[in-house]
Amino acid sequence: MKYTIMIQWSDEDQCYVVLLPEFTDIMQPCTYGETYEEALKNAREVLELLIDTALKNGETLPEPKTLEQSFHAA
Repeated sequence: MKYTIMIQWSDEDQCYVVLLPEFTDIMQPCTYGETYEEALKNAREVLELLIDTALKNGETLPEPKTLEQSFHAA
């Protein structure tokens, strides 16, 4: 499945913070990195953990959004 990963620089935290907008039941931002690449790596790990946990618990995964859906929701 393809989920949205948003990575933004945070002046307050002095790092890149990661949001996973389809996963509304977790605290956001959900991870971070000192570099963009580290933030992306961490985001992929969190996403994999969220998906694995949901599947093991028999929970429904959120529906991935398309780019068009993301723009229309704003």
